[in-house]
This record gives sequence, structure tokens and C-alpha cells, in this order.
Amino acid sequence: MPLLYILILAVVQGITEFLPISSSGHLVLTWQAIAAFDPSAVVYSGAERLDLDISVHVGTLIAVLCYLWRDIAGLVGGTFKLVQGRDDPRGRLALYVVAATIPVVVVGFLAKDWVGLHLRGVEIVAWANIGFALLLWLSDRLGLLIQRLEHMTFGQAMIVGFAQVLALIPGTSRAGITMTAARFLGYERREAARFSLLLAIPAIAGAGVLVGKDLYESGNLALGSDVLVGVGLSFVTALVAIALMMRWLERASFLPFVIYRLLLGAVLLGLLYL
Repeated sequence: MPLLYILILAVVQGITEFLPISSSGHLVLTWQAIAAFDPSAVVYSGAERLDLDISVHVGTLIAVLCYLWRDIAGLVGGTFKLVQGRDDPRGRLALYVVAATIPVVVVGFLAKDWVGLHLRGVEIVAWANIGFALLLWLSDRLGLLIQRLEHMTFGQAMIVGFAQVLALIPGTSRAGITMTAARFLGYERREAARFSLLLAIPAIAGAGVLVGKDLYESGNLALGSDVLVGVGLSFVTALVAIALMMRWLERASFLPFVIYRLLLGAVLLGLLYL
């Protein structure tokens, strides 16, 4: 695939992964736009395109590791304290992140190929954007602003984890649905975003392992080089997007993201039906 198209995919992924606007939905639309503009450029099968999509997710994983390195160090230290028999809130949070990731890992592993074949349509992206944007708006209107991550319980973490499974539907937004669940539980906006970022680490890492396995088994060296380019480019854009989003949520709401998703869904439905 031409470098320009890989650049477009990586930038789209980097910007949208951690914003509550659905990176998978935007990647579906980007692939379709590339195919419409230059059909000869899209030389990969559906499964290979999904692997390239996941590879740019790996770039965003590296970005979140860099951004949250202090939090991650605290989680690791807290885990060691738990192993030594000492209670530690950061250690408990680390266990909650792992436990909340299990549902999406299991369902994602079992449904990866089915999702790639049956849930990549523009209509699905449009309706998911509208429906889950309204849910995000509702949670932000009704949710209290009293909870912080040190208050989190195992049950609350699992609620967010099961909500994350819905992100397998393109257009849902993994970041959006996890923030929505956390806001319904009363977590502050920035804290909801922080837990969403922490959940992204094992979820994206698991997907990256599957990509590495597929690339190794396929022996597709051309796809492998495309993957490396996508990882690097998505890393840079994701790091910038995370920093800007966290600064925004210090003083503002999710409303701009909700409006954007509603408009995007409406435009897509208009193009489809009119």
C-alpha cells in the first residue's frame, strides 16, 4: 500500500483512539474512502486490513504507556505490595484493570474474524455513533462528579469491563463506552478518561499479540513493513491527542464529542439513504 494511505490510517487512528468518537468506526470509513478514491491501492484481504488496523492501535498503545508511565509505575509497585501481603489502593486498581479486561479479550479472540467480515459496514458505524453518543451525553448529564479511581470497587470495574465489549462494534468507541460507564457510576470526567486509558493497555496489547501471530504465520513481509510504519505514525499522533483530551476534560464536558458523533452519524445516514 502507498505510504500516503498508511499515513492517513495512522493519523486517523492516533487522533481517534482515546477520544470518545470511535477509532474503529473512523478506520472503517477511511478504508472505504481509500478504496473509493483508488481501488488499486487496497491490495489486502479483509483479514489483513483488520491486522493493519490493529497495528496502528499498537502505536497508540506505546503512546499511552509513555503518557501514563507514572501511573503504571505506581500500579506495578502496588502489585508488589499486594504480593507481600500489604494492602495498597494502586495494587487493587491494577487487579481491577486486569479483571475488567478479561471480557473483551475473550469475546474479541472468539469473534475477531466474524467482526472483520460482518461488522465493517458504514451503516453500522453511523447508527452506533448516534446511539452511543446519546448514551455518553446522558451519562455526562446524570453522572455525579464525586468518585475517583481510589474509590473504585471490583464490581464497578467489571461493569466498565463488560461495557468495553460493546466496543467491538465499529462506531461504538472503546474510549467512549468505558467513559460512559464510568460517568454513570459517578466518576469525574478526567478520572473516567484515566481508567479508560489504563484499560486500553492490556486490550490493545492483546490485539497486538494476535497481529504478530498472524504476520508470523502469513510470512507477508510487505504487510510487515506497512505495520511498522503505521505503528510509528500512530504513536506520535496519539500522544498529542491524549495530552489535549486530558487538558480539555479538566475544565469542560464531553458535549463537543457528542455533537461531532451525532453529526457524523447523520451525514453517513444521509449519504446512505438519500
